[in-house]
Amino acid sequence: MTEKPYQWPEGAKLPEHSRRKHKVVREYFADYLSIRCKTPQQTKFRLAIIDGFAGGGRYDCGSPGSPLIFIEELDRATQALNLYRAANGMAQLDIECLLVCNDMDRSAIELLETHVAPLEARIKSETPQLHLRVEYMNTTFEEAYPQIKLLLVASKYQAVLFNLDPCGPSHVERSTLVDILQSFQSVEVFYTFMIKSLVTFLHQRNPERLRAQFAPLGIDPTKLEELNGLLSKQEWLGTAERIVFETFKTCATYVSPFSIHNPAGWQYWLIHFANRPRARQAYNNTLHQNSTMQAHFGRSGLDMLVYDPRHDLPDLYLFDDPGRDRARRELVNDIPRLVYECGDVIPIEEFYATIYKATPAHSDDIHTAIMENTDLQVITPNGGERRSANAIAVGDVLKLKKQFTFFPMFSAPSDRRGK
Repeated sequence: MTEKPYQWPEGAKLPEHSRRKHKVVREYFADYLSIRCKTPQQTKFRLAIIDGFAGGGRYDCGSPGSPLIFIEELDRATQALNLYRAANGMAQLDIECLLVCNDMDRSAIELLETHVAPLEARIKSETPQLHLRVEYMNTTFEEAYPQIKLLLVASKYQAVLFNLDPCGPSHVERSTLVDILQSFQSVEVFYTFMIKSLVTFLHQRNPERLRAQFAPLGIDPTKLEELNGLLSKQEWLGTAERIVFETFKTCATYVSPFSIHNPAGWQYWLIHFANRPRARQAYNNTLHQNSTMQAHFGRSGLDMLVYDPRHDLPDLYLFDDPGRDRARRELVNDIPRLVYECGDVIPIEEFYATIYKATPAHSDDIHTAIMENTDLQVITPNGGERRSANAIAVGDVLKLKKQFTFFPMFSAPSDRRGK
């Protein structure tokens, strides 16, 4: 990577892509805590957060960096959840969190500690149900990871969230991402990936350096020849997204390779990795709550990345209302074909596990598309039929009716554009 590292002691400027990313991460983390702590009988939730490139805590404008965002949301959620529980006669909930903050810049870590300390003091006095332990490390993330992994395993944390936002010459090797996502029962990763800096190496006529630069990420440098052109072109975004997805798609079951939207040029990808469909569903919904924050160039129904830019007519999808309308129209045609490929019936739980590998759609749009298609039925565990999109539940079954009407059955995604 070639971007200049932040100068935290002098006052780091908050870039627009970071501001947008922080909003998405904050809202997703708030939703994450709500989902993971909703069981009435639950009295404790344990999680670990690893901020691999933590920074100095606050930008010169006063905005918090990611470590402070996590702490603020933990505090807010603990208080809100326990107020709700008290009002509804439920047991109080304790949240135990290990927050590991690493940065290779010693001055950034020292500054971060001064910003975290008052938050820790306030939590101890005002939020006794939140048990926060903060550990600081000062090295590269690749050097820190083995020690972090030992700490997580020894402490038996199953719910783990990694936030990886490299800046400057740092990066995260693809093999490390794979290890993270295979080592913990319930793990998610946010990874900010800058593709523009990789493209600059195309102009350095040094094959050995190219291979050395791209090898840790698993990227074939010859593929990047497709990216020559202006960053503002939508076709560039589609090609770059496909390269990013092909590079990282085997790291986890669910990979969201969407770029941080910037009309002046798409340079940063906020990639979300998870192994559970519920995590991908929640992330898709968060993106729709922050429409235009991220961008996808391709199909908006199923097979979002399965297109050939030479033949297909992909669209810029900004997770906004026009995009959602288009997604619903495509899903009405796409979903029955998915059911047909399974025979004529698929459990909703299995349907979720399949569909969220291939769509950026909001869960409400998926359910609406199901109910709007006259070829589909949603059958309850008791044999009844769902009549409302909001009522669809994990125990249901999605079924093709005996006399279905859609045709042609075997058309490819690109053949169905506009139908």
